[in-house]
Amino acid sequence: MKRRDLLVGGPLALAVTSAGMRSANAQSGTVKVAILASLSGFAAAAGHDMVSGWNLYWSARNNTVAGVKIETTTYDDAGSPQQGLNQIRKAVEQDGAQMVLGPYLANVGYAVAPYMEAHKTPLFFPTVSADDLSQRKPSPYVLKVAGWSSSLPTHPAGQWAYEQGHRKAMTIGSAYAFGYENCGGFCQTFAMHGGKILKQLWAPNGTTDFSPYFSQVSALDPDVVFVCEVGADAVHFMEQWSSFGLKNKVALIANETLTDQSNLRSMPPDVVEGTIGFAHYAEGRDDKLTREFVLKFGAANKELPSYMAAGFYTAGGWIASALEKVHGNLSNTNDFLAAVKEVHLADSIFGPEHLDQYGCPVENVYIRKVVATTGEAAKYAKTWNVVVKTYPQVSQFWTWKPAEYLKQPVYSDTFQGYNA
Repeated sequence: MKRRDLLVGGPLALAVTSAGMRSANAQSGTVKVAILASLSGFAAAAGHDMVSGWNLYWSARNNTVAGVKIETTTYDDAGSPQQGLNQIRKAVEQDGAQMVLGPYLANVGYAVAPYMEAHKTPLFFPTVSADDLSQRKPSPYVLKVAGWSSSLPTHPAGQWAYEQGHRKAMTIGSAYAFGYENCGGFCQTFAMHGGKILKQLWAPNGTTDFSPYFSQVSALDPDVVFVCEVGADAVHFMEQWSSFGLKNKVALIANETLTDQSNLRSMPPDVVEGTIGFAHYAEGRDDKLTREFVLKFGAANKELPSYMAAGFYTAGGWIASALEKVHGNLSNTNDFLAAVKEVHLADSIFGPEHLDQYGCPVENVYIRKVVATTGEAAKYAKTWNVVVKTYPQVSQFWTWKPAEYLKQPVYSDTFQGYNA
């Protein structure tokens, strides 16, 4: 494997072993990988992007690294924690999976993590951002490889909103762990700087009519609304926000998933252009590795990649490097996990990143804006996210010391990091 191949999939600053330097005892055989994804249901677009990103990385390498073949099987959790757990059991106990990547939704991630820890099988989260799985409940078997934590990009969002002169805010979020954690990060830093949270609204996954929520926005007249919605819900939200007359009337700050490329594909440009959001990925970032990946994915899939595709592609390079270091031998899980933890990306599709001691990346956060695509990317999408500002190397603990931060509960529908 050439160094440049690894750099495109997840560039490595440390310990990249070239093909010519592999040990003579490199293990031959097969590494069985399971991908758990929402391949049906309201988050299906994200799930398919996860699989596409992974396959794109490995198809260019003949599904081979360190003398072993990567054999990937996909499992559909349909966005259900119970189905996700059932599928994981099948993957590990019946099909012999040696590692699992996925799922997409935080509640499914919380459901499957204890099982994987009990079975001492590596679980990698390029997309699941559940805060507590790398905070109060870390596991040596659960690592957010090429991933993030839900509140990591929203801590700077709350501070930024106050710096823009906003003093009264509302939030509208998905009524499950991801929504609570995204909104909690925003609320805590916004309130900490002196802002007031007027009200928080929670919409169940699968919401198609947001008008009752918008009526409350109109009645309370906030300076800004922070929004966290996923999958098809995000599309419904943005279309109705515009048709309800709130676009350009009330300032809106989007979370990562609201204007992710998996959702932008389904939205007319006039609905989304100009939307400001906070994220750890921007497909329109002016960066060589990002541009190369975006166009490669576009050529293969005829659409631009979401953060889910970028995460699984980068995870491919990250895991390939670790497999190189252990010569393709997974007989000692601890050695393999240690190799995964030692990977440092000097640059990547996301920018520089490495895992902290809790298994979460320290990485860039971008203020991004939805604009019309330009150049060759315009063949694959009408709009994309470009970078307005970069917060370099952000920790999941923001400016707090970890021990101080971890004294508070994880963000939930009953704890949002501020006193009402």
